[in-house]
Amino acid sequence: MSDDKLPQAHGAGEGHGEAAVADNPFADPGLPPHEPRRTDIDERAAKRAERQVSLLFIVSMLATVGFIASYVSINADRIVYIFPLGHVSALNFALGMTLGVALFCIGAGAVHWARTLMSDVELPAERHAIEADDETRADVIEQFKTGAAESGFGRRKMIRNTLIGSMALVPLSGVMLLRDLGPLPEKKLDVTGWNEATPNTPIRLVNMNTNEPMKAEDIVVGSLTFAKPGPSASRPAGLQESDEDFQQAIAKDALMLIRIQPNDIKDADSRDLGFEGVLAYSKICTHVGCPISLYEQQTHHALCPCHQSTFDLSDGARVIFGPAGHPLPQLKIVTDASGYLVAPGGFQHPVGPSFWERSE
Repeated sequence: MSDDKLPQAHGAGEGHGEAAVADNPFADPGLPPHEPRRTDIDERAAKRAERQVSLLFIVSMLATVGFIASYVSINADRIVYIFPLGHVSALNFALGMTLGVALFCIGAGAVHWARTLMSDVELPAERHAIEADDETRADVIEQFKTGAAESGFGRRKMIRNTLIGSMALVPLSGVMLLRDLGPLPEKKLDVTGWNEATPNTPIRLVNMNTNEPMKAEDIVVGSLTFAKPGPSASRPAGLQESDEDFQQAIAKDALMLIRIQPNDIKDADSRDLGFEGVLAYSKICTHVGCPISLYEQQTHHALCPCHQSTFDLSDGARVIFGPAGHPLPQLKIVTDASGYLVAPGGFQHPVGPSFWERSE
């Protein structure tokens, strides 16, 4: 070790373990002398830095365009092998890479701009009260204007325009991701399996438990029975649990059948939609779509077990308690030549919970 590295060379005391103590250990050390950068004294270097920053912003714009193109063109199920990651989703890899490059280039461009072209003169600021006076506020505004002028944002149009372009395009990536919230509902929520029924080609009501078509005499007064659609043009065998889309279909098609003495039915329209006191209502609660299965025989009230919405089935299934916003949709039923209960059409109102595009 050279002598200048020894403690004695740095003013250490003669006693073992003693340390030199400054007169004022909290004294302001001051700022080192400012050294100009190459871009401060060489306009060619400044122009080169300007082009580099603009190039980064342009790459960001291209990466954002690549993100959108990847989202549109790459199949979500496509798997590719990429060393050393192995087999990965082509769509996820493309989206991650393009969005990462877009965001990185904006950040790198901003940092390079600040380090090479913006002013780097350090100015000390004394501590002051939290509440600024008018003079301080005016000084801040003046400093902001000075900083804006020194950044060259107004003078260096290439950087300004490419920055604005990259910042304007990057949010499009987030907008595109909103499409992954799910498929557009279109009119799917308004249509059930009963919509295929017509007066000429009605659909039979099939018992959910026995999988057999139902007659009016099969339903006694005070009973509750569940039904599903029978054979139709799109489902020759009727709705079956083995069907691939059974869960989606039954979530809209499930029926709740009750039989009430005709004189006890309060709503005339509801009485006309039924057959000899047999009423067919959607089993799906109009609050959040829970299946209704609790029935009070004496009051004719149906109760949803999830949030206790209560419907009066003798009065058009209107809501008498709970958070549900609509009565249960009712399905018109008649009988065919063989005496089986059939539906000559679909529900008059959309089934299930409310939604923005609900027609009524």
